[in-house]
Amino acid sequence: MAEYKSIAATDFKSDTVTTPTPSMLQAMLTATHGDDVYKEDKTTNDLQARVAEMCGKPAGLFVVSGTMGNQICLRAHLHQPPYSILCDYRAHVFTHEAGGLATLSQAMVTTVHPRNKLYLTVEDVEDYLILGNDIHTAPTRVISLENTLAGLVMPIEEIAKISALARRHGIKMHLDGARLWNAAAETGISLAEYGKYFDTMSLCISKGLGAPVGTVIVGEPDVIQTANWFRKQAGGGIRQAGLLAAAADVAITETFPKLKETHEVTKKLASELEQMGLTFQVPVETNFIFLDLAKAGIDPAGLIEEGNKLGITIAGARIAIHYQISTTAIDKLKLAVKKALEVAKQRQANGANGMKRPEGSLAYGVYDKIVVDN
Repeated sequence: MAEYKSIAATDFKSDTVTTPTPSMLQAMLTATHGDDVYKEDKTTNDLQARVAEMCGKPAGLFVVSGTMGNQICLRAHLHQPPYSILCDYRAHVFTHEAGGLATLSQAMVTTVHPRNKLYLTVEDVEDYLILGNDIHTAPTRVISLENTLAGLVMPIEEIAKISALARRHGIKMHLDGARLWNAAAETGISLAEYGKYFDTMSLCISKGLGAPVGTVIVGEPDVIQTANWFRKQAGGGIRQAGLLAAAADVAITETFPKLKETHEVTKKLASELEQMGLTFQVPVETNFIFLDLAKAGIDPAGLIEEGNKLGITIAGARIAIHYQISTTAIDKLKLAVKKALEVAKQRQANGANGMKRPEGSLAYGVYDKIVVDN
């Protein structure tokens, strides 16, 4: 992976730390300055149309964040309570969007633990659908999937089965596709092929793609129009949005083709860590590594501190690789892990037990509790 002069070059806590490139900043200088609230900005309109077309959808809307994109899409599908949303128990829409489903959509949420411990299957979903007219319940109105989730690619065959089930019961399908770019890059499956199975999709451009701000949601024109109402209501109407949209457009063009290489770097690092004796909470498929620190006896706070000594940022069990990470930083990460392992072995030899949990949900990384997709 090429060296990149960015403050993100030494930061492993998330791919959200990626910074805009000179070409993105240059594009911002030449962006149009129309008022996007009035749908008058050409740069923004062009970006929305581009992402919608890539996803096989007729309409798109630029929003400031993945959280906003998910929340207003889900709200746009919900019309008259009582209703509920079904999702994976780890889903970002449920665990890490500030309680938005409760406060913004007033929705009950049915969370499901996948039997295979990796991704939801149609059998998992079918078992937890709430159907019928029982007045004690809140019927399932939307199934919200996430791809990737914890760096795992959800098989498109399973998505197709869940979508068919939803269609049979008149249930809407939403995709939190914050990192759908990664799934598409890894599998070679187009965004449009994924798009066949969803009514709405939310695609972040500020994570692995490296734009400074932004997500594009896509769907049918009527749904996107309703979502636009909720965007305005949430204070998300940007006037001169073209400045941000221009950078996002460049990010898609420049960085999307680089994601596969990022995955290869991640897998190579995982292999090297495995050779050092580390194991993982889930398989390494894209740009995330989830270390099983408890099994290795590594103190998360100690690992973070070892990283700090070497001038790199580690958030505990979750290692995020992005295209701006430097090879030097990766070498330092391996040194930090090696040192943390040595400390763990020494502590075990001395009969010591107990590990200090660092502050913040990113730090500890027990898989049932970790922040998987911030």
